[in-house]
Amino acid sequence: MTTIDTSLRHRSSIEDLYKQSLYFTGQWPLQYFSDSVSEIVTVLNKNRQIVFCNQALVSFLDVHNANDIIGKRPGEAFRCAHAGESNGGCGTTEFCKMCGAFRAIMQSQKGNANVQECRIIRDSDSSALDLQVRATPLSVHDEPFTIFAVTDISHEKRRKALESIFFHDVLNLIGGLVGYSELLQDANQEEAKEFGSVIHQLSLELTDQIEAQRELSQIEHNEYTVRIEGVHSMSLLTTLLATYKRHMVAQNKTIVIGAESEDFICATDERLLKRIVGNLIKNALEAVPEQSTVTIGCRRREDEVQFWVHNPSVIPYEVQLQMFQRSFSTKGTGRGLGTYSVKLFTERFLQGRVSFVSNQDDGTRFTITVPTTIFGNDEEKEHLKEPVRVSAS
Repeated sequence: MTTIDTSLRHRSSIEDLYKQSLYFTGQWPLQYFSDSVSEIVTVLNKNRQIVFCNQALVSFLDVHNANDIIGKRPGEAFRCAHAGESNGGCGTTEFCKMCGAFRAIMQSQKGNANVQECRIIRDSDSSALDLQVRATPLSVHDEPFTIFAVTDISHEKRRKALESIFFHDVLNLIGGLVGYSELLQDANQEEAKEFGSVIHQLSLELTDQIEAQRELSQIEHNEYTVRIEGVHSMSLLTTLLATYKRHMVAQNKTIVIGAESEDFICATDERLLKRIVGNLIKNALEAVPEQSTVTIGCRRREDEVQFWVHNPSVIPYEVQLQMFQRSFSTKGTGRGLGTYSVKLFTERFLQGRVSFVSNQDDGTRFTITVPTTIFGNDEEKEHLKEPVRVSAS
């Protein structure tokens, strides 16, 4: 882990910001032409603070006018979830070292124009932005500045990710169905039973893949209907164990329920919770070698319940810094929806939180914490069976 340069924390005074802003806002042609393009255009000073922006940024951020943005750094303006984790703000956290926007700006300050992709998880609603940023050095009145242009490519990245997942995962399952269906034609009775069981499992996984993508699309567009009902913790874990121990990624691997797990009934969306924990189980199985064990568990803590998934592998530090970003994945281009969907589902609709620890001593453990009411009998649970519409705003 490296130390952030303390000089990156420095900010300009209000007087300097006002003076620098006048360099650009006083130039009528610049304002006119920058407002006529759809791309976001800003100018940053040497402390990476915005001193000028066009109308596209004002509209994108839905603020009153440019004065609401002047003086902020890009991550602060775009409401990056990490910008508030350090007193120094945007550019001063461990996560910032992996940020494409920060890298591009630093290259510009060295005199080099630079283009990067930047992924941002926003602090307000855990929504994700995929941006293409271009940083170009500029000198005005012998002062260094950076022209910082931004294009929102979120829809393009999401479309590519969904297409990649569909073609990769779904076609793999279809290929398995076709292969076993051909074997079934010439199989004896014993083989037919075995192949039929595999075909059934592949069919269930295919249905699950399609349903997962539909739910992700619904949630990103605020169209998901939350169904609150009584959920039996150990029953949920037992179902997930039975489902994933037959999964292709579980071959020669073991899934167990931790002995410290607690048996309770909680009020939440069972379908969504299964999707979240199931996603983490699949990720864990993919991360470990054969003969490894993945442990799942649950516990109750006052007005919260927790579900966790543990595996003995360790996530590289650089990967940890980019965890939960929509387009980032260690599995290849366009494969980054796994942990992003876990965070999105948990925070936006279950009003919970997701966390993880990963180190050499303890391996990797993801924990889902959900605020909920604990119910003691069936009568208390009965009224929870009607669907409930929950706003994600």
